[in-house]
Amino acid sequence: MNASCRRFQERVAIVTGAASGIGLATAKYFADEGARVVIADLDLEKAQHSSKEVEGSIAVACDVSNEQQVKRCVDSAVEQLGRLDVIVNNAGLMVFKPLQDHTAEDWLKVLHVDLMGAFFFTREAFGAMTVGGSIVNVASIHAVETTPLVASYAAAKAAMVSLTRSTAIEGQPKGIRANCILPGAVDTPMLWENPNVKSGAEKIDPADVGKPEDIASAIAFLASEDARFITGATVRVDGGRLNKL
Repeated sequence: MNASCRRFQERVAIVTGAASGIGLATAKYFADEGARVVIADLDLEKAQHSSKEVEGSIAVACDVSNEQQVKRCVDSAVEQLGRLDVIVNNAGLMVFKPLQDHTAEDWLKVLHVDLMGAFFFTREAFGAMTVGGSIVNVASIHAVETTPLVASYAAAKAAMVSLTRSTAIEGQPKGIRANCILPGAVDTPMLWENPNVKSGAEKIDPADVGKPEDIASAIAFLASEDARFITGATVRVDGGRLNKL
């Protein structure tokens, strides 16, 4: 990181699912560029441990599927850090089952985290952010091309892309931008614990596997003033993997 690059000086960012993986890499990236970061995660102990790696950050327990906890998270950011400029909706989960075996409970579990969590934070952001605010939703290439056993996840991520467009439209009069990232294969536990990958049903070329920092840098760009004329966009960050699928 270039020490002179401080695009988020005095800005405040909330990153969900930030105790590990893409979320933690993003929190570090923002902090390195001057932001004060809220490490929001379901696991408070893990979030507190990770916050030690992110200068000037605070850890907040947050189940993104619970709208009251989301509200408290946003309120905590404003009360403790004075403002809110960026939200990165990164928290997510997957259910691996054949479509015919998916239950209503499976669908609701995934939708509540992967879609409703982003909506809850967006709604709170519209009340807490001022002109210049930015929301970045972390979806997945599964939103546009998917594999077996992840119907609920793929559908939720596709809906997140649509939510991003709506957020951009309704956020524009408020001076709030919204964009979406579609990560491909990223070196995180979510990738290597994927049953499709473990079984060999989904082939992973090591050349196509990115690092969490690769996604973090794209998120930071979209959240920054460098991207001030970009809103409602969906950016694929997969090292070109989707070109070959």
